Amino acid sequence: METLKFSTPDDLACAVASSWLDEIAAANRTGKPHFVALSGGRITLKFFAAVIEQSKARNISLSNVHFFWADERCVPPDDKESSFAAAAEHFFRPLSIAPDKIHRILGELPPERAAQLAVQDIQKTVSRNAAGQPMFDIVFLGMGDDGHVASLFPEEPEAARLNPAIYRAISNSPKPPPNRITLGYDAIAAAKNVWVLASGAGKEAVLRESLSPDGKTPLARVLKMCPAAKVFTDIKV
Repeated sequence: METLKFSTPDDLACAVASSWLDEIAAANRTGKPHFVALSGGRITLKFFAAVIEQSKARNISLSNVHFFWADERCVPPDDKESSFAAAAEHFFRPLSIAPDKIHRILGELPPERAAQLAVQDIQKTVSRNAAGQPMFDIVFLGMGDDGHVASLFPEEPEAARLNPAIYRAISNSPKPPPNRITLGYDAIAAAKNVWVLASGAGKEAVLRESLSPDGKTPLARVLKMCPAAKVFTDIKV
């Protein structure tokens, strides 16, 4: 695991954007598609803005990138709580991303059905490993103030954490809205790269625990499963 530290959220967002555009440029040179799973959150909006600015300055096309989600809230696609809505407004439209490259989770449907359709979409598009898990080029994750990532929360029972489903429905989320769809731990761990954008005041203790070998948070679990993960953070630990 690599921890990269920054002074401000803007510095963090610019660094992640630059590193990601390097990955996209390399994929473009080979003509291969590039598969990512996005997350929501305040730092993601800064990240989107940095990607837009840098991609134009460097003349790097995102036309070969397929966009999926690490998680989504079960709300309509134009709802202010929708991660897709934020990405559409602040990222896809400004960059004129083609609709066939945007694989949104249908949060307006019943959660189990939305998860089922999301799995079907990913299985048609992304290569899978021997366990049937998708091998994203990068899964982007944020970190909540309780150490949650995607919609994987500390309160989950162990049986749920061990569920091998690619996407699964979450009910009674401790943070609103209560119904969500999330990638499972195994799907996140199957990615070629896992990049965590850990930002925000008051998260020092939970990040410290998550980086500890004995950490119990969802992020700590991900980091144990993904020894090559990168944590980009402006949190002083």
